Amino acid sequence: MRGYRSWPQQPLVRGGNPPPTRGRWGLVVAAVLVQLALGAVYAWSVFNKPLQAEFGWSKAEVVLPFEVAIGTIFIGSLVGGRIQDRRGPRPVALGGGILYAVGTMLASLVSSSDQLWLLLLTYGVLGGIGLGAAYITPIAMLSKWFPDKRGLITGIAVAGFGFGAVITAPVAKALLAGTDHKTSVFLPLGIAYLVAVLLGASFFRDPPAGYQVPGFTPAVGGRAVAGTRVYTFGEALRTRQWYLLTLILTLNVTCGIALISQAADAAQAVAGVSAATAAGLVGVLGLFNGGGRVAWAWLSDRAGRMPAFIGMLALQGVCFLILPHASAFWLFAALAALVYLAYGGGFGTMPATAADYFGTPNAGAIYGAMIVAWSIGGVVGPLLTALLYDASGKSYTLPFTVIGILAFVALVLPPITRLPTAPGEPRPHFQTPGP
Repeated sequence: MRGYRSWPQQPLVRGGNPPPTRGRWGLVVAAVLVQLALGAVYAWSVFNKPLQAEFGWSKAEVVLPFEVAIGTIFIGSLVGGRIQDRRGPRPVALGGGILYAVGTMLASLVSSSDQLWLLLLTYGVLGGIGLGAAYITPIAMLSKWFPDKRGLITGIAVAGFGFGAVITAPVAKALLAGTDHKTSVFLPLGIAYLVAVLLGASFFRDPPAGYQVPGFTPAVGGRAVAGTRVYTFGEALRTRQWYLLTLILTLNVTCGIALISQAADAAQAVAGVSAATAAGLVGVLGLFNGGGRVAWAWLSDRAGRMPAFIGMLALQGVCFLILPHASAFWLFAALAALVYLAYGGGFGTMPATAADYFGTPNAGAIYGAMIVAWSIGGVVGPLLTALLYDASGKSYTLPFTVIGILAFVALVLPPITRLPTAPGEPRPHFQTPGP
């Protein structure tokens, strides 16, 4: 049938040859190392108050570098994903990682309040584009190496990104406390990112031609049943499913990142904790961001991709409605942790979902284009929260309530997002049971 190709049937490796899967777990370690450096962007809320104090920027202005970085990620992921499908993952990851690290280091040149544009250009544009290219690479690479553990492995692949803030938040806090020139801390941080990216990305490679996991049948995978068609980038963009999946990810990102961009400030305002305690909380919450990427991806392998997204969105809706009233620190921390879990789960589950729906040969370009959801949500979530916060008299009640309602509205999408089918083929239900 025109426009579709079947999954290739490849022979198993027999005899005395090493198993074709040999060394693939080493690539997971290398991928996590790269993602740890990239995920440092999630510690941005630690910089909010120090930069406001030094330069006199408003809350809306001080979150702009973070918003621009997230907003330009899709440029790097789209271009990098397409190049990766043709040239392999290593040059894309190295090039993107170097651009990200250099952008961070150049941000240390900002020295006055009228140089916000320079911070936006270096940390935001250069860093964001580089981040996007380096981020998409290990996800697409590992989905090809692990067709038998697609949900779990893509969850692990992006878990390092969530854990990046765990390391960066306390380190950045200590560096900020030791200097009056707050942007100077971007230099040592950028150097550390560069070292991590060079070490990890140097090992990246795609599986050899004809690669297949011995004994694995693609159509068998619990309740998360994969499709049997391979789509090109253009073919995927002509399906309604690509747009529905992108919209689901956009709304999941919008909700979660609304809290991430304000986590330290909201902890101080709602729960009344100190800046040091709030910074510590940001670091701990990074564990849940990373853990959610593995946990929800693993769960989606068993419960199904769309039921998993229903769970993530519903959980965030409940938490956001309660958060502005959580004056007890333990309650605020618990609710924030659940939001981080669900937010991270979207990034852990969607790469496997895209591979199920469209196949892995063009996964870099197809999922790379979906990262526009991250950029849109990364701008809308923090900006909407900051604007509603200022408009409501410096209160988080209105912004968090609006975000909670948005999460509940998004629940209409997963049930109508099913595997794409060719004309005449049966339409599988999103809860198709496994054997």
